Amino acid sequence: MAAAAFLAAPLAAQESAAPPPQGGVVVLNQEQLVSGTRFGQRIQRELEAASSALSAQNRRIEAQLTEEELDLTELRDTMAPEEFRALADEFDTRVEEIRAAQAAKARDLQTQAEAAQSRFFELSFPILLELVRDRGAAVLMDSRAVLLSAESVDITAAAIVRIDGELGEGGDTPLISVDGVYPVAPDSPVLPQEDTDVPPPVELETDPDAPSGAEETE
Repeated sequence: MAAAAFLAAPLAAQESAAPPPQGGVVVLNQEQLVSGTRFGQRIQRELEAASSALSAQNRRIEAQLTEEELDLTELRDTMAPEEFRALADEFDTRVEEIRAAQAAKARDLQTQAEAAQSRFFELSFPILLELVRDRGAAVLMDSRAVLLSAESVDITAAAIVRIDGELGEGGDTPLISVDGVYPVAPDSPVLPQEDTDVPPPVELETDPDAPSGAEETE
């Protein structure tokens, strides 16, 4: 996680200009910090919305590819084998391009989510540092690395309140979005897009004269 590095080291060592406070250790649950703050909740909302939009696009693409595959199947008996093979090969190539582009979109979503969370911890660090000093502590640790501690040393709840008060939702600029996610016109060919849900393979009926590439689109 983005905050792991600074949670693992004494805070005084990370800001050498400040005199080391006299005190002990306080702990913080990073997962609760993200899920409990307005900023962290906003990151999760945007990720879920973008993922849902991408899934909906994938379903539209899947439906249209299935329709195109059925149209191609109907043409098989009306065409010479070599002509059908050329169309089938083009269809298979386009399907692979679409799948690769959709997969790239899913990877980009994950990258954006990680960047947003890193930004959250970057902005939260000065607030956490101030809170640790207010408690007279010298070290902040991830609570998941602590076997046992008194409830009074856990600053998670206090950190959520303070971060909400100073950062709110982290601004108005979207943190996570998907480029090129838009409704596909039902009568237009599916162009290569950029996967959360990759369309499953679309199978054609087997035929000794049919090219192997047309039998499945995966």
